[in-house]
Order: sequence, then C-alpha cells, then structure tokens
Amino acid sequence: MLRVRPIHFTSRLEQWERLLTDLGMIKTLHDDTWREFDAASGRLALQHVPAGAENDGTSSFGVEVGDLEEFARRTNLAGLESGSTPAQLIPADIGDSCRITGRDGFSFLADKAAHFAQCADADLGLSVVAVWFTEDTTAAAETLRSIGARPRPVPDDDETADFTAKNGGVLMVRPGNGTARSGLGFEYTGDLSALRDRLAAAGHQVSMTEEAFGRTLHVANPDLAGAGGPALWVSARH
Repeated sequence: MLRVRPIHFTSRLEQWERLLTDLGMIKTLHDDTWREFDAASGRLALQHVPAGAENDGTSSFGVEVGDLEEFARRTNLAGLESGSTPAQLIPADIGDSCRITGRDGFSFLADKAAHFAQCADADLGLSVVAVWFTEDTTAAAETLRSIGARPRPVPDDDETADFTAKNGGVLMVRPGNGTARSGLGFEYTGDLSALRDRLAAAGHQVSMTEEAFGRTLHVANPDLAGAGGPALWVSARH
C-alpha cells in the first residue's frame, strides 16, 4: 500500500477546512489539533500550530503505508540498485513511522495509515500533489521509485519527474535552488472552469492562467489571508 498524504501545518485550521471542503474533499478524521481530508486520489492532513510558529503555513512531503517493516524492506532492497538504503524505521515508542532520506538530505515520513479506505464521496476529479524541490532531481526520482511510486509520462524535461501512488495521489520532483524543500498542490481532471466558479461562489479568491503546458487555477492561500503571497495551485489534468 502507498498513498500520498502530505501534512500542512497551520494556525488557521477552520479556514483550511472550509477551503478543502469547497474543493470537494471529505473530512475523515477530526480532533482538536489534527484533521484528515480525503480527495478522490490522495489524502491531506492538517496539523494545528500556534500563530507565528516557525512552521506555520508550511507543508511536509509524506505518504501512508500499510506494513511499515515490509515497506522499509522493499524500499531498501530497491535502493541497493542505486547504492542507497533510504528507509529507516522509527522506534515504536517515538512514532509508528519510517523515515526516507534522499541523497540531497531531504527526508520525509511514511506513516502507518490509520484508515485505509478512500472516501467515495469526494470530488472524483481531485488529486492531492506533494512536490519535492531539489537540485538533484535524478536522485530524488530514484528514491521515489524505491518506495514503490509509479512513474508517469511528463513533457520532455530532464529535470522533472512525476509519479503516482498505488492507493492515490501524485508525487512530483521539480528543480529548486538551495536546500531541498516540499510543496503542496492539486490536480483536477474535471471541468476546471466549473471548479473555479464553485470556489468563487463560496467566497474564495480565484484566478486562472493559460500556459503552454495547460491551465492552472490559483486559489487564495488561507495562511496568507489579506497578506498576498503565493496562492495554492490546482492544475488541469486530462
């Protein structure tokens, strides 16, 4: 089992919940500081942090798996082909997880899934996308192959790589300068204009761009309400 499930850290839980619900995601887990939302493909967790915290408004790359020990074994076996053993189990008394570390120093967690079924009521066109920005895109792509992610075709560009997870969601590798970092976005296979109109009717600030590689919907980021800054993106996927 492999499902994309990044974590977004925010002091604005309610605003994020409203946006994700309006995007067509379904809340499947709720407590005071942690919430999970299912898309038709992939899952996103929200973790509350105090306003002004260093990680307020940031996202962490992450996946869910079924059997942690088997996942680590298979990942390290696959990694041997490229001379690496990227998976390290985290002791149970610390957390039920496995840490994956790329050759660029970027690391992320594979957590044991709390629940396995994907919510059938979510908008069928929406997928969660986790992005790995790095100066070493080739090594990052090798690491994602090692964890069992499935490569999918991308436009001719030696510095990008796209993957899908067996149980939902998309993982992307994109070139970036400096320290490797993570990003968060969405893909949509439905009518992007209809999604734009739906979000606008719900009170979200939205705009659409048309570029050579396709259409992208930009949605105001709840963490930056009234402050401008980078918007969330939803890319058209056919």
